[in-house]
Amino acid sequence: MTSQTTVKTLLILGASGDLTGRLLLPGLARLVATGRAPGLKLVGAGSDPWSLEQWQERVHTAFEAASGTAGASGRDALAAMEKSTEYRQADVTADGPLAQLLAELEGPVAVYFALPPQVSQKACEILRPEQVPAGTRLVMEKPFGSGEESARELNRTLLTLVPEDHIHRVDHFLGKATVLNILGLRFANNFLEPVWNRGHIEKVEIIFEEDLALEGRARYYDGAGALRDMIQSHLLQIMALLAIEPPATIGERDLRDAVAAVLRASSIRQPYTETTRRARYLAGSLGGKNVPDYAGEEGVDPGRNTETLAEVQVNIDNWRWNGVPFILRSGKALGVKRKEAVVTFRPVPHLPAGFTGRDTPNTLRIGFGPDTLELGVDVNGPGDVFSLDRAALVAELNASELLPYGEVLEGVLTGDPLLSVRGDTAEECWRIVEPVLAAWAAGKVPLEEYRAGSTGTA
Repeated sequence: MTSQTTVKTLLILGASGDLTGRLLLPGLARLVATGRAPGLKLVGAGSDPWSLEQWQERVHTAFEAASGTAGASGRDALAAMEKSTEYRQADVTADGPLAQLLAELEGPVAVYFALPPQVSQKACEILRPEQVPAGTRLVMEKPFGSGEESARELNRTLLTLVPEDHIHRVDHFLGKATVLNILGLRFANNFLEPVWNRGHIEKVEIIFEEDLALEGRARYYDGAGALRDMIQSHLLQIMALLAIEPPATIGERDLRDAVAAVLRASSIRQPYTETTRRARYLAGSLGGKNVPDYAGEEGVDPGRNTETLAEVQVNIDNWRWNGVPFILRSGKALGVKRKEAVVTFRPVPHLPAGFTGRDTPNTLRIGFGPDTLELGVDVNGPGDVFSLDRAALVAELNASELLPYGEVLEGVLTGDPLLSVRGDTAEECWRIVEPVLAAWAAGKVPLEEYRAGSTGTA
């Protein structure tokens, strides 16, 4: 069970960074506007020598969209938070400043590390247990550590400061509505569960393809790449939810135990030239705008050979999924934006003679943002009743009124770990991808190229 505490202060470290302005503050705004963060104090901290007015302007700008659609009480709550917010200049990697902040702020405090992982790790290592007040929550962004061993070491460090149920390793990619939609689809439909296995499913693809290029994020992205940035920290979590055994409850222990069991059974097999692919985009056109080569983008070190597209085939070695490939793919600067899981069923064992047209395997598409469901089935076509044609049964799934980061923050404030990755799970995700990263770094898998705005093929 989680300890239920009411967070009084949200402290954002890295307040002047891109993550805070682009995602965290807008997510917080929607949360505040809907009355789900009453009395919460917002404090920003960063190494930049910002004035209070600069910080308040950033908060105001990020809150504008939510304020424009909120009711009177929501607008009042947003205005109150803007007025009361504070900014502190602090080097959290130095001994003292973060501890002093925690001592001065009204607790319980949720500390959101909107910082590069190595900076977050150093900040936590400097803290001593006696400097962390009871009830403090530590919120860590992905990627959690830089590998299996560093993730394990960071887990040890965090557990000396706060209990596991006060550590939130956030995964904003999976909103609460998305998680529950997947679980509802899996376990509330009796027709689906009997065929959700290796006997009936041929393959599962989980795809996150962006129609955006680097967008000025070289400082982070060039040191990460697509495999670390998306597959290691997000797509493996979606894979696990699609593959889990039916849990007794959707409580945090049952659900996260089931996720951990899937990941422990997962691996990427050699040879990696057959089970993995990496590529980098060349100059092209996106949305009518010219995009330069990735290697020529400002802040990129071409010698790192950072991939902007990664694809891996994961095998889950258990009774349900043995032999079914789970293909995880993520890429930038692609011509079409895709965020979906595609389940392809095996062909029918025998099609009665006399049918014409195309007999194609059934597919189930689960879209993420917006959340949709599409079942592809073969039916008798128009005109010729003997001819098969493809039809799609489409449904829109219920979406949350919050933005993904708002859902993450709500979980932090209420102590709900549903959107938080457990410590052992974070280590398992690194175990799965680390051998591939090592092989890629050694040049054992060629770095392919594709045009920006293309489908990602050469």
